[in-house]
Amino acid sequence: MIYDIISFDLDGTLVDTADEIAEAVNLALEFHGIARRPASEITFLIGEGSRQLMLKLLARLYLAHPALADTAPVEAVLKSFEYYLTATIGSSAVPYSGAHEALTRLKDAGVRLACVTNKELRHARRVLEATRLDGLFELVVGGDSLPQKKPHASVLRHVVDSFGGDARRAAHVGDSSTDIDAARNAGVADWAVPYGYNAGVPIADARPQRIFPGLIQVAEFVLANRPARQASISAQVLPSHPLRMTK
Repeated sequence: MIYDIISFDLDGTLVDTADEIAEAVNLALEFHGIARRPASEITFLIGEGSRQLMLKLLARLYLAHPALADTAPVEAVLKSFEYYLTATIGSSAVPYSGAHEALTRLKDAGVRLACVTNKELRHARRVLEATRLDGLFELVVGGDSLPQKKPHASVLRHVVDSFGGDARRAAHVGDSSTDIDAARNAGVADWAVPYGYNAGVPIADARPQRIFPGLIQVAEFVLANRPARQASISAQVLPSHPLRMTK
């Protein structure tokens, strides 16, 4: 199978952002007089966007300490979290091994690349810029870019349609069951990497079509099934465009 379109999740797939997200959460909690939470607990909640992460964490805290609902109301904590998240995003994000090389090789071969995340678009852009991955994507879709977010079928279908492609020749790479479900719902190949944030559950449990050890192996697989002549033709028929942000 020759793949013309590959989309990648951001947090936990391309970039390790757990530390900066945890720091923003804890700064917001401290501002409201709430003790810091372990980074592992916060990392466990990554995957559905920052607002959902904080809402889930607050639900746990309110359940354990009901009085917090009065002293630290939801909207106030969310407002503080957004402030600190804006301040910390991109400050300690680190690309996973091989990210830049893999994306560069795919792009140079004429493969159309998209970054599809449930992180808010402005924050996704900041992370990509901070890690110097932004110039490698033609399309970036954030969790607030479309009416729905992953795993809704419309998200990855939007990617395929934006490139004028065929879902049968597209794949999505992620680190969580949300990504696997998003790919399946859209009818594109569902691939995974074994690291990242999947609520502590092995990604193998989601039964993706393929699990790659790392991003370099993703590129090697795609390019091995993509003859040099085909890559050259695709690069001419489907020219690269400046980075487009979906909003």
